[in-house]
Amino acid sequence: MTSFESCLAALRQPGPPDALFKAVDRALAETVGHKLFTLLYVAPGAKRVKRIYTNMPDAYPVGGYKEVMETDWHKRVIGERRAWVGYTYEDVKWAFFDHELIRSLGCESAMNVPIVYAGRMLGTANLLHAVGHYKESDPEKVEPYAALLIGPFLDAIAADPDIGRQ
Repeated sequence: MTSFESCLAALRQPGPPDALFKAVDRALAETVGHKLFTLLYVAPGAKRVKRIYTNMPDAYPVGGYKEVMETDWHKRVIGERRAWVGYTYEDVKWAFFDHELIRSLGCESAMNVPIVYAGRMLGTANLLHAVGHYKESDPEKVEPYAALLIGPFLDAIAADPDIGRQ
């Protein structure tokens, strides 16, 4: 069974999407590699994101909103729904306020791939690794896996009790 087929099998499982998230985590580790992998959905209004999966829960726990600032990164990834690749620590520093924590985890490159459905920005798949790890062509390798996450992202957004309290 291929990595993608394992993800499809997990997608078909009843219940919470945890098995799918873990299957996608493993598949992307094989496909493009990562040290840190998180999934964040974008709350309506695109001003906050909420983490729904992480492979490093001590450093980046699930839950809790994180405010998103109007930066060039935000305009590209959230606004324009285009993937972003950062190759060095300077790129990571440019994009993320928590760059020191990211670096302490051995990550100095990053890739953010939007999860979009019917033109609606649902969230991002976020992969981080050692300096120089990612290539400009890597997001297209992640996009088929991102598409598998549309349903769980729609469910998470719909079920979030904080959505109405923005």
